[in-house]
Amino acid sequence: MDSCLIHNYSQRIESVLDRLLPPANEQPGRLHETMRYSVLGGGKRIRPRLVYATGEVLGLDPAHLDASACAVEFIHAYSLIHDDLPAMDDDALRRGQPTAHIAFGEATAILAGDALQALAFEVIATDDSLVDAPGVRAALMATLARACGSHGMVGGQALDMDSEGKTITRDQLERLHSLKTGALLHACVMMAADCAHRISDAQRTGLDTFARRIGLAFQVRDDVLDIESSTETLGKTQGADLAHDKATYPALMGLAEAKAFAERLFDQAMEALDLFGADADPLREIAAEIVKRDH
Repeated sequence: MDSCLIHNYSQRIESVLDRLLPPANEQPGRLHETMRYSVLGGGKRIRPRLVYATGEVLGLDPAHLDASACAVEFIHAYSLIHDDLPAMDDDALRRGQPTAHIAFGEATAILAGDALQALAFEVIATDDSLVDAPGVRAALMATLARACGSHGMVGGQALDMDSEGKTITRDQLERLHSLKTGALLHACVMMAADCAHRISDAQRTGLDTFARRIGLAFQVRDDVLDIESSTETLGKTQGADLAHDKATYPALMGLAEAKAFAERLFDQAMEALDLFGADADPLREIAAEIVKRDH
């Protein structure tokens, strides 16, 4: 894949995020400052890049994907703010800087997360590019809502908390991770598919399979990095999963088998893209980054 394309995705999303977030000098200023701090403070932008890359595969205009790309990143940022709270994972470091509740106080951090979740749906509901496509707008709202509710990300977080200090089965762990991390990554791909006017059942199934496999692979790799990487490289506290006695793939099956499982998931994701040929290279590039990253 052309590295310029990756750069273009990243450059585009930074510009659109900055434009759609409330200005820090607009009241309530401290709340808006916290929102901007949490969203614009770095990050790999894998989720919005997945939206744009899927759009590239389907021949979509990136301008029609800006709202979806921002929405998934707003949801992701809100989830990180809440995950880091003392009542959840109680983390002090995120992306190499103090977490939102450390920098701005716990109450403001909670409100910033709430506001970002609301903003995610607002940007889709008011996106000018969807004025003549109410069905697409409704589909996008439904896909994102499913991904972040009790049958998605929030449900996964609840299962994660319930599993601390317990022995769970591999099937239970896969469900936990598929919801907590995989659901939003899956939504990134499927929201772009929702925007496509012409997409076959085979294409939608291929993208669905790709997204589910790579979403799970992302979390397996996260589990491995929590053991193998350093706090400086990760940008967050190394060993946090072990400290909280969380259920992870290395704990369940051993480190070597967890790595092998991530590779198998990657291979299955690649196979699901075969029907797209070279057009799917943008997705292949991001998938390889997910499985081989060091932070």
